[in-house]
Amino acid sequence: MSIFGNIMGKIFHHGQNKPAAPTGSAAPQAQPSPTQPTPAAAAPPAQPAPTQPQSVDVGAVLSEMASMKNGGGNYQSSIVDLLKLLDLDSSLAARKELAGELNVHAGADGTAEQNIALHKAVMAKLAENGGIVPDSLRD
Repeated sequence: MSIFGNIMGKIFHHGQNKPAAPTGSAAPQAQPSPTQPTPAAAAPPAQPAPTQPQSVDVGAVLSEMASMKNGGGNYQSSIVDLLKLLDLDSSLAARKELAGELNVHAGADGTAEQNIALHKAVMAKLAENGGIVPDSLRD
């Protein structure tokens, strides 16, 4: 999974239980024997319809996570602290990869300029994907 995908997963699924097992009969289905014909019009099992992701208050989720981790550093403006808060790799290599994913080309790799641009890009992308991002995290 991409680094940004991991960021989204940590924020958008924070505090949620694992998805429930598919509903339906738990009993094994009988397999047709070689002497019984298989119905020609057998329908595949019904798949649940994809659901739109619900809006997530990114500021509230990050604040809650930070309260569980002694404040979370300066996650409000630091991409390194944000990644650490989410228990993700904050190394230069990971930030280079994230910059590539989000098409961020500000400053040299690892500079404050690039790190600030990365943080802003992450917050903008979270908002594009249904996150409610307060202005305090966008600036």
